[in-house]
Amino acid sequence: MYSIRDISEYLVVMVYHFAKHYSISEAEAFRYLNRYGAIRLTYEYYDVMHTQPIEEMIRSLTIFCQRKGGELK
Repeated sequence: MYSIRDISEYLVVMVYHFAKHYSISEAEAFRYLNRYGAIRLTYEYYDVMHTQPIEEMIRSLTIFCQRKGGELK
């Protein structure tokens, strides 16, 4: 099992890169990802996600959020 610290650090990095990719604040990125369930998804699938390139995970989370009604492109 992974430590909560490892998962938390990964979530912080993911939010940072997501915000940077979309030129939004980290707070906006977190709210967006949380609203559409991507924070929970990242927590639940950390074991797989942290082994993938960050750019691919941003793309995957974007698609996930769009399927839930998110509008970032």
